[in-house]
This record gives sequence, structure tokens and C-alpha cells, in this order.
Amino acid sequence: MGETRVVTILIRPLVPADRPAWEPLWDAYLTFYDTTLAVGVTDEVWRRLFDPLETVGALGAFDDGELVGICHHLFHRTTWSLKSACYLEDLFTASATRGQGIGRALIEGTAAVARGGGADKLYWQTKATNATARSLYDSLAHHDGYLVYDYDLA
Repeated sequence: MGETRVVTILIRPLVPADRPAWEPLWDAYLTFYDTTLAVGVTDEVWRRLFDPLETVGALGAFDDGELVGICHHLFHRTTWSLKSACYLEDLFTASATRGQGIGRALIEGTAAVARGGGADKLYWQTKATNATARSLYDSLAHHDGYLVYDYDLA
């Protein structure tokens, strides 16, 4: 009989000391979405995550002390509720650890942060072609049929 590894994931807010472990996951996430950021954006993202005046935050998924997943979120007001909404902007897990419940744990952790922050809605988006992620998302939330349009202001 083969060995079975039991994965115990710790979900916690990232702290400034996590940057060396966060940055490779962030870079892999950007590569996955074929995205290149302008110089300085990554540094500014990291700064904002720890600025108490910003409404953004980050959770990390840790497996035996190793950061294996990241999730960024931001709170914002809406015109449809007296409460804020929480947008789960970035979610990424290391390819070697996919299929182990890490993405689900990060979403559930973000839902707890959203509830704790007084939000009445947590939402996110993904590419229509991202079938693996959509399978997870469909098990957790409903797709309301809306499409996202980007109007480039540059």
C-alpha cells in the first residue's frame, strides 16, 4: 500500500515578511493570465496590502510553513446596498498543490474576511476558458450571467 499525505492548510493574512514567498506566486499568476505589469506596480501592490488606509488585503495558504497559495481582496461601497462588497481580485495556487482544496480554502477564508468586514457580497471573475477554476467556483457560488467589459482609459 502506498503512502498517503494528509494536507493541512493554514489560511492567514499575509505579513510583510512573506514577500519573498509571495512574489514567485504573484509572478506565476501574472504569467498564467499572460499579463505584464508596468515597472513599480508589484511594489505598489505589496505596499497597499499593508497600508491601513487602503481597503485591500491578502491571505496566504500555507502547507507545512510553505506559502502555496495567495488571494487578494478589496472592499468597496456599492449603489445597491448599505453595506460594502468584497471583490476577490486575485486567486492563485502553486501548480504542484492544485486539486488539494487550497483554492477553496482561500475563497472560504476570504468569505470570512468579507463577513468580518461587514460586506454582504463576495464576488470574483475568471476567464470563461478557465474550466478548472470554474468547476470549483460553480461548487461555491452562482454565476449571475453578467459579462465583464474593460474600457481602456490609457
